[in-house]
This record gives sequence, C-alpha cells and structure tokens, in this order.
Amino acid sequence: MVRNIQLRVSLKEEGKFGLKGKTAKYLGVSESEIEIKVLRKSIDARKPSIYFNYKLEVYINEPMPTAKDYTFDYKDVSKAKPVHIIGFGPAGMWAALRCLELGYKPIVLERGKNVQERRRDLKAINQDHIVNEDSNYCFGEGGAGTYSDGKLYTRSLKRGDVRRVFESLVHHGATEEILVDAHPHIGTNKLPKIVQNIRETIINYGGEVHFNTKVTDFIINDNELKSIVLGDSKEMEVKRVILATGHSARDIYYLLHKKKIALKAKSFAMGVRVEHPQQIIDSIQYHCKGERNELLPAAAYSLVHQVKGRGVYSFCMCPGGFIVPAATAPGEIVVNGMSPSKRNNRYANSGMVVEINADVDLYKYEKHGELRGLEYQKDVERLAFTSGGRTQAAPAQRLTDFVEGNLSEDLNPTSYQPGLNSAPMHSLLPKLIGSRLRTGFKEFGKKMKGYYTSQANIVGVESRTSSPVNIPRNKQLEHPEIKGLFPCGEGGGYAGGIVSAAMDGERCAEAAISNL
Repeated sequence: MVRNIQLRVSLKEEGKFGLKGKTAKYLGVSESEIEIKVLRKSIDARKPSIYFNYKLEVYINEPMPTAKDYTFDYKDVSKAKPVHIIGFGPAGMWAALRCLELGYKPIVLERGKNVQERRRDLKAINQDHIVNEDSNYCFGEGGAGTYSDGKLYTRSLKRGDVRRVFESLVHHGATEEILVDAHPHIGTNKLPKIVQNIRETIINYGGEVHFNTKVTDFIINDNELKSIVLGDSKEMEVKRVILATGHSARDIYYLLHKKKIALKAKSFAMGVRVEHPQQIIDSIQYHCKGERNELLPAAAYSLVHQVKGRGVYSFCMCPGGFIVPAATAPGEIVVNGMSPSKRNNRYANSGMVVEINADVDLYKYEKHGELRGLEYQKDVERLAFTSGGRTQAAPAQRLTDFVEGNLSEDLNPTSYQPGLNSAPMHSLLPKLIGSRLRTGFKEFGKKMKGYYTSQANIVGVESRTSSPVNIPRNKQLEHPEIKGLFPCGEGGGYAGGIVSAAMDGERCAEAAISNL
C-alpha cells in the first residue's frame, strides 16, 4: 500500500521521534512496516514555534521502488558532427551534455583552467592580490558556478525541466537532498568534483574540452559564422557555435561591438555585500537567544523594498558563508559570496543591490551606446579599487555608519581573506545606488529586528549580479543577424543562476543541431 501525505512536524517532535517515527505515529502503524520517500522538505519559522513541512510518499508493508525517475542516454559521439561551445560554465556544460544525448559532438573551448589548476589562481588573488584575467572566481572550468554556494533556486520554471537538471547533478555526484529541499544548495566544497565528473562524461563519450583556449575573433561571411580565431591565432572552422561565456566576459562584448554585431544595453543591479555574524541572523529568524538548535540549518533571509521607483533587494544570500574577491582584471574590486555544503562558517553574507534601468539611469554614459551599463559597472569597480587601497582589499564600512554617513573608525571581523579597508562608502557609491541602499537598510531593520546593527559590515562592490549587455536572438535562439551563432546563458542575458543557465544551455543545444 502506498500513501501520499503532507506532514507538519514540530522541532520538538523531529528531535524526539525522527521523521520515520512521527510518520508511523501519524499513520497508526509501526516503524518496521513503512519505508519513506521524502518528496519535499521546507522549514516554517514564521512564528516562535518552528515546524518542518514534509511531502512524503509512504510505502506500507511493501518495498520502496529503486528505479530512478530520470536516466541519461549519452551516446558515443566521437565521429559525430561537431557543435562548438565557447565557455564551460553551467550553460556550456549542459549544452555539451545535451549534445551527447542528441548524438552530436560537443567541442568546448574554455579560456580558463581546469578546477584543480584554478585553485592556484584563487589562492593568488586571495593571498597575493594578483588577478589572472583568464583564471579566477569567474573564469575556468565550471565558470562562476564552480566556486560558489551552488544555490539551485530558480524562477525559470517555464524555460525547461528543472527536475532534469537536478537529477543530472545527482547523476554526477550531488547528494539526493537537492531533489527534496525547498531551497537546495550543493556547497563550494563539493561543486568542483561534480564539475570534474561532468567533464569526464563529455570526454568519455567522445566530446572534447579544451582549457586555456580563448576565442579572440569571429570570421563572418555573408552574415554567417564561418570560423573562430583562438588566442594563438589558430583558425577553427565551425558550423554552429553556442556562445556561453558568462556575464563577465567583457572582451566578447567588445569584440561583437567592434564587429558591429547587434547588442542591446540591459538593465541590471549593483550594490554591496552585507556581512553579519551568523548568530544574529539565526536569532532573528529562529526567535532564539543563544545557539540555534542543531536540527536547524544556518538561517537565511530574503528582503526587498521599493525606494524611489527602484527595487532594493537581497541577492545570493549565503548563510554560514564567506565573501570572495571576484575581480576579472587588475585595477578593479568585485565581491561575491558563497558557502560550503554545511554552511558552518561564523558569518552570513548577502548581496544588497539596487535595480539600474539602463534606458533611464545611465544618461551620462550614452556615448558608450549599448555598452553603457558595462562602462558604468567598470567605473564603480575602479572606484572601489582606489578607495580600498589599490589592492584586492575591499572598501568597507560598518552598516550603521554607512546609513548615518560616518566614517568607521574600525571594522568588524570578516570572512573576506584579502582584508578590508575603512572607506566612506556612503559618499563613494554613486547616489543612484548609495542613497537607495541607505533607505533600504533602514527599512530592512524594521522587518528584521536586530538586522540593522553596528556588528555588520558592508563591503564593496557587488557589481556582477547579471550581464549589463544582452546579445539578441530570435525564436530559434539564433542571433538575428549572424547565422550559426547561438547566444546562451548569463552572458547572453538569458539566465540568472546555475539552474536557469543549465536549462538555457540544453535549449540552445537543441536549437543549434536543428537542420545541422
């Protein structure tokens, strides 16, 4: 007998009975009579009494099926027609995997290094303040997603099969917990191995993955992409190219702009990282004064408020995480956040950003045309570099000092390895961003009592939330002017995270092989 039930379990009951014991008690049977499959799990901490909400499939006096819901039929494509993929982040990886299933040979060209070799360059930027322009937290195997929290939440439910992407991650080494958690994540400590497994799948089935291979030019005849030029001036003939270079590959935008290939300025968001001791966020969200219950994960939050016609909102919130330097060139400061799988660091951080309307807010940058958002982004990052002390040390301020307009005499401890320098962020940030953030933080302090505190730092700048440029494409996902070019993922302006980029990669692979 099989029962589908929804069960609400208090924190006390979870600790006393365990899920299986509570389920057996609820159904009036013994634990030995049942097997449980958890379909969904979430936490309701809106009131002082905290509950776990479960959606369960319960097998009573019969074994639980072991067959998987999804299988992946990868084919030997060693002698198949090629599809070239530029970039090996989530969009490029899942485009390549989909090519294997469809019987086409993915040839991946990645400017950066593999996950193992990338680590040296991450160490260099953290400890020695040296930025390698082709190997950093954004570029290299797995893209910006490899050394990230691995958050898998997406709103792009109509763009593809979300479950399929999750199952693919499990197939390549992720835990099955991501299939049931309401807000699933993998962790920066586990993602590199999963990324490596995906690469090995591609190679084992006849695909190719080339590292340290930067595309520097496109050869176009009669509005059709004929070949690509690599950094060593080698020319490679192509039929179909999936362009999945990510939101930070500015050289690609400059190249397309120089060749007069259509681009569009795109709205985006910029701001800062705010970092609290995790215990403060736990005490607010879980209504506790001391350490949180061991059954509860590090608490997260989501905040949004409208200020002067623009949204101010939290972005990429990382419980139990750390802030990292995400610059992709010398002379700029960019910060991002991530967490390990256990989310057991002492600090919680989140991007706190302001919407920027590229058509209204950037009138001083009109001379840059469709690249106006990119140039605005660069100017703010350069300002952060200067105010931070011209190293990868980031400009920072206590949260209350930022809102009240005071220079911080000292700063709170931080997870950011390159270090922080006290700076008057309240006057350095463009008014468009700074004034709205100050109002937003006051409002967030009203929504979360204790959030607005001098024990938190703001760290600048969080500037790479999404691409400031859109590479247009038609209904067939092909560039409207250049036949054979398929803009994809975050770099094209069509995704906003690991899952949405992966789904877009699959769709672009399907489109690229059409009529090939």
